[in-house]
Amino acid sequence: MFHFFAETSFRVRLVGGRHRCEGRVEVEQKGGWGAVCDDGWDLKDVAVVCRELGCGEAKGTPSGILYKPSTEEEQKILIQNVSCTGTEDTLSQCEHEDVFSSSYSEAAGALCEEPSFRVRLVGGHHRCEGRVEVVQKGGWGAVCDDGWDLNDVAVVCRELGCGEAKGTPSGILYKPSREEEQKILIQDVSCTGTEDTLSQCEREDNFSCSYSEAAGALCEQPSFRVRLVGGRHRCEGRVEVEHEGGWGAVCDDGWDMKDVGVVCRELGCGEAKGTPSGILYKPSTEEEKKILIQKVNCNGMEHQLSQCELQDALDCSYSKVARASCEMLKSVRLAGGPGRCKGRVEVKYHGQWGTVCKTGWSLSDAKVVCRELDCGRAILTHSCCKENIRGQGPIWLSNVSCSGKEEQLQDCPSGLWGKNNCTHDEDMCVECEEIFDLRLVGGNNSCSGRLQVLHKGEWGTVCDDGWGEMEAQVVCKQLGCGESLFPSVKARRSFGPGVGRIWLDDVHCSGEERSLEQCRHRFWGYHNCNHKEDVAVICSGNRSLGFRHNLGNHCIHKVFKNMRLEDFSHKKMSED
Repeated sequence: MFHFFAETSFRVRLVGGRHRCEGRVEVEQKGGWGAVCDDGWDLKDVAVVCRELGCGEAKGTPSGILYKPSTEEEQKILIQNVSCTGTEDTLSQCEHEDVFSSSYSEAAGALCEEPSFRVRLVGGHHRCEGRVEVVQKGGWGAVCDDGWDLNDVAVVCRELGCGEAKGTPSGILYKPSREEEQKILIQDVSCTGTEDTLSQCEREDNFSCSYSEAAGALCEQPSFRVRLVGGRHRCEGRVEVEHEGGWGAVCDDGWDMKDVGVVCRELGCGEAKGTPSGILYKPSTEEEKKILIQKVNCNGMEHQLSQCELQDALDCSYSKVARASCEMLKSVRLAGGPGRCKGRVEVKYHGQWGTVCKTGWSLSDAKVVCRELDCGRAILTHSCCKENIRGQGPIWLSNVSCSGKEEQLQDCPSGLWGKNNCTHDEDMCVECEEIFDLRLVGGNNSCSGRLQVLHKGEWGTVCDDGWGEMEAQVVCKQLGCGESLFPSVKARRSFGPGVGRIWLDDVHCSGEERSLEQCRHRFWGYHNCNHKEDVAVICSGNRSLGFRHNLGNHCIHKVFKNMRLEDFSHKKMSED
């Protein structure tokens, strides 16, 4: 006999599946859970279950045996012969019978489309602490703390990209101004702790939980780096943060001068100056950058942006990126040495240069200084006492701790500016290998002459073994002098041999290189040449010799055929 349960409602759930919208169908009666017999079970019945559970579209009617518990005795069959029209809101509204003859091998199953719901923590000191909220059907609601434990928090922390789970504080600590502002959406969450998202954990829709029982979560706050890009200097530009090895922008929802002040403080810049239009610093295509953070809310006293209340990006377009302009106060230089790439490390703070103490200093820090100064790799770092070039005035920094990968010294952790117990006997010096450079000397201008390259602070020549037109083209391109116009062997006769070191031999270029340094060659200083084999190059950028770029090589050859080294003054050579 059929019974229509118009006045008797029961709860339903799916268990044993990969997510809460798949599994063995179970209903609750008289305080106990039991299965549903699959006699007459079809997709209309599944559709009602999916609707009741807030899942997506009905996808299938798998056998409940797929999701069978460890022993049959653990589960009873409670109802059978379910017959839904497919329009009901709950399974209890469908026709069904109490069970009479069904075995557990006939348990019904249901497969629904898993709804994607997001999770967030709100009301805490940062985005990794607060009241747990999930979104369903477009609205955010809280989670009941019935059964809520550290395993559940661990999953939330993992999903949000936060650190280790630290605690399960009551959500009431992060309660909004009125209870009516927030509903409880789910309860009885049960995670193993290994799930990637909270949606993969077992849970139920809320039935009996009050807002005073809202769940909270406390995760370890991840520290991330921040930078400003696209501006005139490192203290101005588009705000970007680093997440999982990649950089992304920040949405300007609620972005104000308090937030800018924190960014300026974190970057070691000066006073916050403004929030210029982010479109000024936009990359060439929107696809180049993601929006990682939707909303930032700083009180202005934080030392890092990661300490502010943050919300992951949801629906921000790239035209709304946050931006910041800070006063540029600091810089770095090497002073007291024989050149700009060797000497005492000095940084500028509030318009005054000061030294850096050796406490905590290492070659990794020196690498960053050399990179920032565009001086190539760091060769040596030592106390300035060694060369008796101690500094004077303030000692601005100590306990500098760079990884060696930073672009600027200001990006490295350090002690407080001007707060140290150091003396100038502890000033640090750095020696860098100057970057590769080249020039043409002996010609009528800088686009023709004998080729010289700079290595270890000393200019030397290049041997012509293997040298050809491709190599000459790379030189002209690197110097911004147009194209090579003259065979090197003929040009060499016009400019004569050089003196001093012969740095390079057996140079081979493909012609695609942007610098001669990128071409293959022997080790620096190794050769079997003499200065009669020095390379010389003539580029089309040479306008002062009376010929145009479109003249043929025959005309150029005639011009240079009778030229001698004496035709170029020593004064002009020294100027080049």
